Amino acid sequence: MTSIQAQLEKLRQTISQIKPILAAEELYGESATFIDVRESEEQQNGIIPGALKIGRGFLELKIESQIKNKNKKIILYCASGSRSLLAANSIKLLGYTNVLSLEGGLKSWKDLGLPIAVVESLSFSDKERYQRHLQIPEVGEEGQLKLLKSKVLIVGAGGLGSPIALYLAAAGVGTIGVIDDDIIDRSNLQRQIIHKDRDVSKSKVASAKQSIQDLNPNCRVLTFAERLVPENAESILSQFDIIVDGSDNFSSRYLINDTCVKLGLPNVHGAIYRFEGQASVFWPASPNSDSPCYRCLFPAAPPAGEAPSCAEAGVIGALPGVIGLIEAMETLKLILNLGKSLMGRLMLYNGLDNTFKELTFKKDPQCMVCSKN
Repeated sequence: MTSIQAQLEKLRQTISQIKPILAAEELYGESATFIDVRESEEQQNGIIPGALKIGRGFLELKIESQIKNKNKKIILYCASGSRSLLAANSIKLLGYTNVLSLEGGLKSWKDLGLPIAVVESLSFSDKERYQRHLQIPEVGEEGQLKLLKSKVLIVGAGGLGSPIALYLAAAGVGTIGVIDDDIIDRSNLQRQIIHKDRDVSKSKVASAKQSIQDLNPNCRVLTFAERLVPENAESILSQFDIIVDGSDNFSSRYLINDTCVKLGLPNVHGAIYRFEGQASVFWPASPNSDSPCYRCLFPAAPPAGEAPSCAEAGVIGALPGVIGLIEAMETLKLILNLGKSLMGRLMLYNGLDNTFKELTFKKDPQCMVCSKN
């Protein structure tokens, strides 16, 4: 008997195994989490429905971010039941207390005619383009597929909208919507990097679409060459999963907020002024029910003249790049369900000092839009 065979035989005495028919009852009862520890190439032939796909080589690195409750029942499986024994032993050493290995692996599961789910996979071209994402354990192929399926609307194709659109397209967001009724003026080019000098006098959304598809031809771009107003807000925003605010006026910000609250959509916010900027995320319908909306922070717009637009007050050209990229990052985190979002936090940036500050704020129980009343 070889050393590996001896090790497996020893693990069979110490690691609990579960027969496929009993494991299927756990699947239907949704009482356990299944983990497929095979390599991604093997998983292309099908997995147990709902199973997490964590290859054996990444298991110790990813398990704690995927399953935080170490008392949760976990059923590991591989092709025939050997690798899952080794994997079960590894995560038990990490403190997981209720770990089982599927006896006979996926082969035995299939032999009994139990359900198999088809695995979606990236094309060769996608794997080549998004290689650096695939190397991140928290993203990987599953995360990249989420990005490709996502639909994000950017309100405004100006200073903020430019870096947001380009970086979301580069990251592989599958559908990007852009709404703006403006045309390009040469004065825009100092900060609106999605447009070129040759595009002066053209529609901003048409120029933005061309630049996005020059960067990533596989990105689907929906353009709305119109102003966002109460009459069209709900019909346009309802086509998307996430709304990113790149607008430059209070009426648009309040309209975006109110419509997002009504539709239950996340609202990624950014605003700029001369050398200063701010960013946050508003999503009262999030799993965190205490998440505030924009009106919880700013119940009403300031009086006319107290908060001039960029056209009136000016803005340093690089500032929207800083704030826009924060908005892009928050959007990617929402899609991938990673990290801690800016919900309930307002990030303030001062370009002259190059400093960031943070204010925390809570849901207003009397908010005219998102409160229960």
